[in-house]
Amino acid sequence: MNELHEQLVVGDAHNDLLALVALRVPDRWAAYFREHWYPQLAAGGVNVQVLPIMIDHGFRPEGVLRRTLRMIEAAHRIAEENADVVALCRSGSDIDAALAAGRIALVLALEGCAQIDEDVALLRTMSRLGVQMVSLTHFGRTALADGSSEQDTGSRLTRAGVAAIAVLDELGVLVDVSHLNPAGVAHVLELTDRPVIASHSAAFALRPHHRNLTDEQLQAIAATGGVICLNLYAGYLAEGDATVDDVVDHLVHIAHVTGEDHVGIGSDFVADLFAETIPAWERPLVIEGTDGERLVPGLAGPAGLPLITEKMLHSGLSPSFIGKVMGGNLLRLLTGDAPTGKE
Repeated sequence: MNELHEQLVVGDAHNDLLALVALRVPDRWAAYFREHWYPQLAAGGVNVQVLPIMIDHGFRPEGVLRRTLRMIEAAHRIAEENADVVALCRSGSDIDAALAAGRIALVLALEGCAQIDEDVALLRTMSRLGVQMVSLTHFGRTALADGSSEQDTGSRLTRAGVAAIAVLDELGVLVDVSHLNPAGVAHVLELTDRPVIASHSAAFALRPHHRNLTDEQLQAIAATGGVICLNLYAGYLAEGDATVDDVVDHLVHIAHVTGEDHVGIGSDFVADLFAETIPAWERPLVIEGTDGERLVPGLAGPAGLPLITEKMLHSGLSPSFIGKVMGGNLLRLLTGDAPTGKE
């Protein structure tokens, strides 16, 4: 890890590690995290980690709420049994306290709202349990909105989706527009008067894929005071083999379009998840027209994050810019007052 990276507050807006924790028996949740994930997070210098609650299709519809509660319970046990190194944070002040104590701040998010369906009152329940960020859909259609793979429908949010935005704004929960179709993104931006996040999206201008955001969308999200956190999934960075150079190209492009205060990292590391959950007979794995097993070299997991800092430094980008991108901007969004480096 280079010297600059060690000085930064490093934040990741999207890592599905909680899904892997929840695959274990409950007695192993905290130990598995400490043995397998904490060393990777520490090696990557991660200080703030958002944990999305993503529910695989195999659990839907009958098991989705039970699976959600299992993942939330797993997050609480991770924090309780590893309290010397991590803290589950319900507020910006909790995050500040965790960082001051030298702990990794863990933040819960909902990805897709499959567990909510049309019952938007359950968003209040999720907030009580610690959820601080919510996206309305995944690739397909939910009761709230259409995902990016449904972009040809041209549909905006449903009536329940509109109500969900009102509840989230009232609660002060971040609305995440990653995975939304273009009409849905535009509708969210019409409805909310709070900063919006794209937790794991890349630049459409560099890689034309429906999961990525156009320059117009990037500008509109930035105009809310929000942050676009770059997805490190190789298939969304380049059509062929993606490298750390492509990562930096996307970060620089987003910053050029939005300004440097609106760019972050949302890794979406999937190698471990796919290795454990995708059987051999379903390979080669194709996800929305991309090779699901292709990785950015060196960026299979959190331990590789210092490579991005190093590449940005070698590209002549300033330490101030790098600090904002690697976590300062995300921290600002989560706490309302984010430094770009540690004291």
